[in-house]
Amino acid sequence: MLDIQKRLTNSFYALLSLPATAMGFALSVQISALSWILSTKYGLAIDEIGLVWAAGPIAGILGQVVVGVISDNVWFWGGRRRPFMLIGGVLATLMLLALPNIDIISAALGIDGILGVAIAVALTLDLAINVSFNPTRSVIADVTPEGVARTKGYTWMQTVSGTFGVLAYAIGAIWGNYTLIYLGAGLVLFFSVIPPFFIDEPEELGNAEEPDGASASSTGEMLSSIRPLWGFLLYAVIGMSVRLLEFETPGYWVEGICLVITIALMLEALLKSEDGKSEAEAGMIGFKKVLAAHSFTWIGIQTMFIYMFAFVQYRVPGLTDNEMGRVVSISFLILNAVGALVPVLLLEPITERLGRVKTHMLSMFIMAGAYAAIALVGTSPMTIYVLMAVAGIGWGATVSLPFAIMSVKVDQSRMGLYMGLFNLSVVLPQLVASLGVGAAVATAENKMLIFAICAATLLISAVAWLLVKDEAAVAA
Repeated sequence: MLDIQKRLTNSFYALLSLPATAMGFALSVQISALSWILSTKYGLAIDEIGLVWAAGPIAGILGQVVVGVISDNVWFWGGRRRPFMLIGGVLATLMLLALPNIDIISAALGIDGILGVAIAVALTLDLAINVSFNPTRSVIADVTPEGVARTKGYTWMQTVSGTFGVLAYAIGAIWGNYTLIYLGAGLVLFFSVIPPFFIDEPEELGNAEEPDGASASSTGEMLSSIRPLWGFLLYAVIGMSVRLLEFETPGYWVEGICLVITIALMLEALLKSEDGKSEAEAGMIGFKKVLAAHSFTWIGIQTMFIYMFAFVQYRVPGLTDNEMGRVVSISFLILNAVGALVPVLLLEPITERLGRVKTHMLSMFIMAGAYAAIALVGTSPMTIYVLMAVAGIGWGATVSLPFAIMSVKVDQSRMGLYMGLFNLSVVLPQLVASLGVGAAVATAENKMLIFAICAATLLISAVAWLLVKDEAAVAA
């Protein structure tokens, strides 16, 4: 074990963050370039782009849960999480290289049209990212003690990852998305393959005592653990089936039913008390509350990432394709720049005074306000840039604090599994953004709807976090 790991120095936290940074960079490349390249080079419509993006959450549903379960119970290549970081990193590199060559791949395979190949590439890229993302986050919990050290691990993860995310959007804004893709492939390969060999993983994880039915080892128990997400899961199944079968539904009755189910199950989880429960039962109740509160955050965030280009086209007319792509890249650059700085410089000190949950809740209110302002007054690139900087406070919180909050509520010996289940509160809402929001945006003349949806869902999330119980002790 390296001395920096024994002493939990800042340099170790930085090293520990690099595998997650690799996957975050791959995701940044995808966010910056995928919608742009599908729209400008391949001419796909908005709803078709949404369908391509839907491949990612599907990969997340399968990839993170399965890999989480496996990585909790295996040991090879000198680690529990290490093998999946290596495999996912190499696969993500190959799929990044495939992005600008979808038409060549399609022609080589003799396939008419590029939509199917685009979905396959996006699905494989997201599967690779999800194969690695779970272990890169789980390993932080594996090698840090609960409390301040754990929070510091995740805030450093976001600071390092976010800093490189800024680099990704800077490259896209200055040199273009093609340069970003090829440079990104090299960085992803290096950060995902080298650092894991310098992180010493524990062969045995803590094993909290749990009463019968409190674990999440079977399919039924896993479904019970994600009960607040059942409405999203139902919509994912129906929505994908409708799109793939090209079946037209009258109005939005499917979305309405799933929304009612989601709100009912969300309130059921949030209003349930942990008082008088065993530690394991209270932890499971708390875990479900985190799922409920976190889920609506990702409808708003994913809606922004996928359809930002359409909003810019509508609110800032007259831009060429490259100019529009540059405005989007700079917007995401600013979002990630703030998101990279605030976890360590702002959020971590605030959590020591207010606690993690209150700090995160306030960040969500700020992000909702920024989204609403973009919808109302975001008519110039400069205005959009300023408001995206404000939204960056919420972005920095979203990709750091919920992991620390969730990780202390579950059995440490099943961290991979619970990290995968927690990821469903990200990917299932992302499917809503890809399918339901995509259909609404495609038919709406006024693209202000994009950020109106973003603001509304973030506001719901912020209110929900008010009902999540913080841990009494945040000290290490």
